[in-house]
Amino acid sequence: QVQLVESGGGLVQAGGSLRLSCAVSGSIFSPNAMGWFRQAPGKQRDLVARIEDSGRTNYADSVKGRFTISRNSDKKTVYLQMNSLRPEDTAVYYCYADLRGSRHWGQGTQVTVSS
Repeated sequence: QVQLVESGGGLVQAGGSLRLSCAVSGSIFSPNAMGWFRQAPGKQRDLVARIEDSGRTNYADSVKGRFTISRNSDKKTVYLQMNSLRPEDTAVYYCYADLRGSRHWGQGTQVTVSS
C-alpha cells in the first residue's frame, strides 16, 4: 500500500523559514510527479509547487522566488523549502504523488505563520 509521510510543519514568525519533507513508501516505482497543495480554512486546496519526473518544476505565482521544491536521488522524497514566509502562507500543506495513474495524498501538515 502506497503511503506518503510528511514532516516539517510548525509555527514560525513572518519572514522565517520552514522545510517540509514527504516520503513515499510501499512502491517499487518512482512517482511521475510529486508536489504540494495547501488549504487554508474556508478556502479551496491550491497547488503550491510540483516537480515532474524530468525534474521540471512549477510554482504558484504567490510563492515564486520564496519556495523551492526539490527531491532526493531516488525520486521518492520531495522537499519544500519555504523562505520569507508570510501570514497568508498559513495553511495545511498536503503532499501528493502521481504513481502509475493514481494520485496519492499525505495526511497534511500544518504551517502557521504569525505576524
